[in-house]
Amino acid sequence: MSGGGEGEGSTLEFTPTWVVAAVCTVIVAISLAAERLIHYTGKYLKKKNQKPLYEALQKVKEELMLLGFISLLLTVLQGSIVKICVPEDVVMHLLPCSLSEAPKSSSNETAHASSESAHHRRLFAEEAAVGGYCSAKHKVPLLSLEALHHLHIFIFVLAIVHVTFSLLTVVIGGAKIRQWKHWEDSIAKANYDTGHVLKPPVTHVHKHDFIRNRFVGMGKRSSIFGWLHSFFKQFYGSVSKSDYAALRLGFIMTHCKQNPKFNFHKYMIRALEDDFKTVVGISWYLWVFVVIFLFLNVNGWHTYFWIAFIPFILLLAVGTKLEHVIVQLAHEVAEKHVAIEGELVVQPSDDHFWFKRPQIVLFLIHFILFQNAFEIAFFFWILVQYGFDSCIMGQVGFIVPRLVIGVIIQVLCSYSTLPLYALVTQMGTHFKKSIFDEHIQAGLLGWASKAKMKRGLKAATDGSNKGSSTATEGSTVTLQMSGIGKGTAS
Repeated sequence: MSGGGEGEGSTLEFTPTWVVAAVCTVIVAISLAAERLIHYTGKYLKKKNQKPLYEALQKVKEELMLLGFISLLLTVLQGSIVKICVPEDVVMHLLPCSLSEAPKSSSNETAHASSESAHHRRLFAEEAAVGGYCSAKHKVPLLSLEALHHLHIFIFVLAIVHVTFSLLTVVIGGAKIRQWKHWEDSIAKANYDTGHVLKPPVTHVHKHDFIRNRFVGMGKRSSIFGWLHSFFKQFYGSVSKSDYAALRLGFIMTHCKQNPKFNFHKYMIRALEDDFKTVVGISWYLWVFVVIFLFLNVNGWHTYFWIAFIPFILLLAVGTKLEHVIVQLAHEVAEKHVAIEGELVVQPSDDHFWFKRPQIVLFLIHFILFQNAFEIAFFFWILVQYGFDSCIMGQVGFIVPRLVIGVIIQVLCSYSTLPLYALVTQMGTHFKKSIFDEHIQAGLLGWASKAKMKRGLKAATDGSNKGSSTATEGSTVTLQMSGIGKGTAS
């Protein structure tokens, strides 16, 4: 990589993947540590009772602040990173492109440099100086300034594309969920018919639309056909009015039976907005995946083609599982009853979800959206930075399927999976704090906090009997508030 091959190390195309992954790890680790420090400091100082969407925007601002810190960090550290000199054979392994595809002479580099901007000419001049610094030691630079600059750009592109795609998914999915409002209005209007309330009808379970649509065909006798029905259902009419009505009533009868006028649709929108701030962020474990995939981007492995199937398969699995939860709810009722007095009521339970944890679904959606954004961001970054014919881009036969899968993931997640998530994850054992309006949430949390302080003061001043009484009061408050804290996917 020295001498005539010096140009080979000037871009990420001929920089070992392990070097790129290692540098990215250091940069992201320091940046995330700084971001966490800023986050917790701000959490301590900021005012309470912020609206969910405002918190989501704050999360976006944190990500942009993280990008700014990464930029500053790269500027500060670039002089140190590029002056790390290593033996030439160390950087000859795990290359994204074959050395046979490298430029054969330095004349092309000179012509390329002369056509670049002043910034890039400065980079080439600095690289020459660094090359001389390492050559004096009979070594080569671990990472060139040009490669570091390109890595810097990629981190920016990835974060921006992820935030943009997440916003797009939530906006489109939210728009579809808002179309269900007329279902909420029509159900509410029918439920408040005086004659209907005074004389509950007898419901023949197997004739009910919800049961007929979900407890159907061979699925009655075979769980395999039930799963197959759930798999295909996510592609067409993933949620029907009968599904919505049954799940809505099950939620109300389980969590707020004393409030039959509860607006389930409004609650569902608030819950989705609350979860949005989690989806839009880039958590540390997502950066771990970035590092892993950068490391695996070795010539001939076609890594970015194969990893495109990971979010696609996960998305299909999530959609199938959410549809199957609805099927399970229908089966529970249909297998126990032939006819019931009043409305058909399903029973929400965490048992229907993976590992009895509905929040796993949100984690998977977060990963799916990020991984898809990673694929798309990497493609456009390579296209702009190196061109379509670059060796790091890969063959057309591998590129086209990646892009098609990316589009399918974005569309399916927006129109089917996210709306399914918003509805079905309410079928867990616990409800979310979004069940209360913003001011009610603040009042209840404040009440619990004051009760806890009051308990502490009384325990310090009163006798043992009074202390026991207030401890019981405090325990009651804690128990009542625990249902708010344990959201199904918060």
